Amino acid sequence: MSQQAYIAQIGGVPVLVLKEGTQRAFGKEALRINIMVAKAVSEVMRTTLGPKGMDKMLIDSLGDITITNDGATILNEMDVQHPIGKLLVEIAKTQDDEVGDGTTTAVVLAGALLDEAEKLIEKNIHPTVIISGFKKGLDAAIQYLTKIAIPVDRDNIDVLKKVAATSMHGKISETVKDQFAELAARAVSMIKEQRGDRWIADLDNVQLVKKHGGSLLDTQLIQGVVIDKEVVHAAMPKKITNAKIALLDAPLEVEKPEIDAEIRIQDPTQIKAFLDEEENILRGYVDKLKSIGANVIFTTKGIDDIAQYYLAKAGIMAVRRVKRSDIEKLVRATGGRLVTNIDDLTENDLGFAGLVEERRVGDEKMVFVEQCRNPKAVSILIRGGFERLVDEAERNLTDALSVVSDVIENPFIVPGGGAPEVEAAKAVRQLAAKVSGREQYAIEAFANALEAVPKTLAENAGLDAVDILTELRHMHESREDGWKYGIDAFSGKVADMVAMNIIEPLVVKTQAYKAAVEATSMILRIDEIIAASKIESGGEKGKKEGEEGAGSTGGAGGLD
Repeated sequence: MSQQAYIAQIGGVPVLVLKEGTQRAFGKEALRINIMVAKAVSEVMRTTLGPKGMDKMLIDSLGDITITNDGATILNEMDVQHPIGKLLVEIAKTQDDEVGDGTTTAVVLAGALLDEAEKLIEKNIHPTVIISGFKKGLDAAIQYLTKIAIPVDRDNIDVLKKVAATSMHGKISETVKDQFAELAARAVSMIKEQRGDRWIADLDNVQLVKKHGGSLLDTQLIQGVVIDKEVVHAAMPKKITNAKIALLDAPLEVEKPEIDAEIRIQDPTQIKAFLDEEENILRGYVDKLKSIGANVIFTTKGIDDIAQYYLAKAGIMAVRRVKRSDIEKLVRATGGRLVTNIDDLTENDLGFAGLVEERRVGDEKMVFVEQCRNPKAVSILIRGGFERLVDEAERNLTDALSVVSDVIENPFIVPGGGAPEVEAAKAVRQLAAKVSGREQYAIEAFANALEAVPKTLAENAGLDAVDILTELRHMHESREDGWKYGIDAFSGKVADMVAMNIIEPLVVKTQAYKAAVEATSMILRIDEIIAASKIESGGEKGKKEGEEGAGSTGGAGGLD
């Protein structure tokens, strides 16, 4: 773009408004660039959607490989540079943080909305009119989905398993989908709790521990906590049943003074008395623990060698330098209380576990605290043949746990397989028929964009998207229970998704629609891009100016 783009004329005198080298695009050109970038990111994600979606291999600058079809992970690892691309990454992260699933749907829908918006802009419909139409379409879609959503019982493990299994369709753990769904449903059911009139399932209380070796089938749920440490002393017991557990945020060692201290000793016996007193203090700690009946100790701090000896002699198992997050999970799992001063410890502060055992997992030792009475924190030990498989299994399990948690907190489900999108599009088109003016086009465009989801599912399954979409629309219009019908990617036919147990949380769908519309609105409102010139060293800048002439500048194409 020429210098005139950023030099204003005042009384015939040129005034520099923007720094030389600044790139600037405005109007339809700026919109075209932004929409093109967003659609490019969306196209990358399209092929990963659905049970027949493909995986992506992502290699970072250090050569580390990630193989996944998880939307949030792909966008995070892609290292997107363009600001609009980064905006879509943020949308995916928000979707992941809020509901844990539906990231690919949100990005694919955003791309479809922008594609429809581009066609309307070519017809000279103003972006603010398009945004207003999209928001009216969004409200109609969410309102209609809420109306047809199926209420479920939070305690119904079978429904929770079906929701978890649906989230893992087409993932690397397809072979162990039923087992993982069972683990996810049981884990979240254990940690759910009622606060006032709301149910909460905080996934921070589900600990995922990865150890490669064995197979995915060896993955197991522990009704308690797995501590990635080993018992501190070889002479200590390695297995204790009916464990009474002391949880300490205090060291079992004589603390050093915080200020420099000097002790003057006149007699050699005073040295012995001094050392004996240190030993007596440590023995006193162990006697205190023994007197209240503790036979297992977990502490976030250190344990002195002498204290280790006395603990082993008393038959007490001890683990030191436990992570703060792990000790908090132990508190919730065992029902114990974290104590910061050993003198304050009482029998009522002790937690309980049916079994505490040190086991070798792979090439490392770990301490298992299990068979807790009513654990409010649990662990899932993920096994797999190699590291990449274990990483992807963890991502799949996280998705499954998230959707089960969503149903616990908001107990409504909708059919999967593109059924909600076709049904919502039908409702949005009915609204469009009642709206006059140019907004009608935008509302109609929102309905078309919603159908990009079933269309993508069909394409990824190798089906004819037009035929499938036509049949879906017919089913939804002609049958009373047509709203349940979606795409069965395995048979290649339209089928009842509820009967096939392909169900999703309502909140995942509504959040994905909201995220896509918000991203689209933000992109459409941008009518000018001003990119500052890159910082260059003096020598390079001088050389460049000598070659190109001081007056020349880069075009807006650099913004692509």
